[in-house]
Amino acid sequence: MVKNIYFASDFHLGTPNYAESRTREERIVSWLNFIEPTCGELFLMGDIFDFWFEYAKVIPKGFIRLQGKLASMADSGIKIYFFKGNHDMWVFDYFKQEIGMEIISDEWIIERGGKKFYLHHGDGLGPGDKKYKFLRKIFRSKICQWLFARLHPNLGIGIANGWSKSSRAASNPEEVFYGIEREWLAIYAKDQLKKEHFDYFVFGHRHLPMDLDLGNGSRYINTGEWLKYNSYAVFDGVDLKLEYYKP
Repeated sequence: MVKNIYFASDFHLGTPNYAESRTREERIVSWLNFIEPTCGELFLMGDIFDFWFEYAKVIPKGFIRLQGKLASMADSGIKIYFFKGNHDMWVFDYFKQEIGMEIISDEWIIERGGKKFYLHHGDGLGPGDKKYKFLRKIFRSKICQWLFARLHPNLGIGIANGWSKSSRAASNPEEVFYGIEREWLAIYAKDQLKKEHFDYFVFGHRHLPMDLDLGNGSRYINTGEWLKYNSYAVFDGVDLKLEYYKP
């Protein structure tokens, strides 16, 4: 039996507070239980955590139910891929060692069922946002990571949690669709199509579920987020569809 491939992103566990994150985690685990019988591969497309940093001997507290569920799925033979987002770009090798997930740092191109997929969290792509693109290079640098690791975990994680309180996910604004000609990830996808054909572009980051026709048999799917939409994408071997989980 050909099993499905699932894509989800932007759980933002850790924001805006413990209680809401805990409820969201229960909903995510419930969804994983729901898809597990039909799941062959699971792509976590970034910002699973609102903050993550792996010290040599320390990881952030919490979300053990999600980690346990992912470990169980991996142990059963489901292949899981973890894309670094802008909030959890400091994932290193802990999940690979403990769970067996493959960690993806940037874009990744795959073929499944005769379809070509372009996969990326979505941060730093497309026109504009030069300030973030500059900061992304700094935060992803080995020097920055080394310096942050010198901070005591109580201080480092405390600072990061303070940043999280002012993040977009914490305020959870109502996202607005700008139209296909102004959606920067759609613009980026169209630029890529000038060089090479892809059947599907799958991104997260935007926090707005989308299924856009780019022309010539190519589509852009944004997996949305789990603070309000509970949205995800599923490829059944023939077509990629945007769906919503209703527990």
